[in-house]
Amino acid sequence: MTATDDALELFDVFMSNELIGRASKAANKEKLRRQPGYARHAADARANPKYFARRRGVTWLNMVSDQAIGLAGKVLSGTPRDTLNVVDLVYNPDGGPGPEVLITDAGSYSDVVFGIVTLLGFDYRPVLADLPDTKLWRVDARADYGVLDKTARGRVDLDKIRRHWPDVLRVIASVHTREISAHDVIRVLQHDGRLTDLGEAVAHYGRIFKTLHVLTFADDPDYRRHLKGMRNLQEGRHSVGRHVLHGRKGELHQAYHAGMEDQLGALGLVLNCITLWNTLYLNHALDALRSQEYPVLEADAVRLSAYQYKHINVHGHYSFALPDLDGARRPLRDPDAFEE
Repeated sequence: MTATDDALELFDVFMSNELIGRASKAANKEKLRRQPGYARHAADARANPKYFARRRGVTWLNMVSDQAIGLAGKVLSGTPRDTLNVVDLVYNPDGGPGPEVLITDAGSYSDVVFGIVTLLGFDYRPVLADLPDTKLWRVDARADYGVLDKTARGRVDLDKIRRHWPDVLRVIASVHTREISAHDVIRVLQHDGRLTDLGEAVAHYGRIFKTLHVLTFADDPDYRRHLKGMRNLQEGRHSVGRHVLHGRKGELHQAYHAGMEDQLGALGLVLNCITLWNTLYLNHALDALRSQEYPVLEADAVRLSAYQYKHINVHGHYSFALPDLDGARRPLRDPDAFEE
């Protein structure tokens, strides 16, 4: 926790006025995405031919901020699709401020999930799949929505929400105070695979915000662009992770959950260190270019990625001795100089 907090504090200083920070620090948004990984002999491993072929694996559910720094991660058995696992992750961060916006992959963004996540105070923005087939919901059955009138074919039952509102608040308060995990709430709201009356009330509440999200996604190009940018950010972090976790074919060989958590937790810390190092020297390079009166365009600077890894050599012998730089930084490489 201390190492992560120190890295986040340093990262916040370096990013406060440069690179990604200048473009996107106006909102504290988090991206949660899953990355399957092999765990051949693990007790928690599960089969999924789509990701693991004939082998078994686990999911590394991890959270990254819009400043490219990892904030939390956990190991899940197999490849669960329930988005409520991300809520449990949000309430158990490794460090840094809590998120305001949750951006997830397509996964399982059901009406109940929308209701629970919104009631917990988050702005939930899942990436949508099969947008043309998405059902919209209305409150007033007699309202005329023009070209959207046929699309808004569902009706939100406000009376059902009102009847169960006290119980809904009790369930959400239990999640917020961590008396029950968000993932386990689904068991409370379902019986024999069908929603209870309480679950239906939460689902109707979620349909309001799901409809708003779908309409904004379809109408606002900047909204869609931001969701795509966060997905690319997470994929970039996973690319660095695959480069770093190179030993033994990148597979997890710990037999138990705690061992996998330790290995992937260490990987997350190393990824944050690489991101911090890259950010520091990217800023250093930009300052050097500006001092030479080279035109550095802000539109180009904000597109620089802190997830570069070709210069990170993971092979050979590792040395943990700090270089004697006397508080200075390593000299930047001259791209025009001859290298032996």
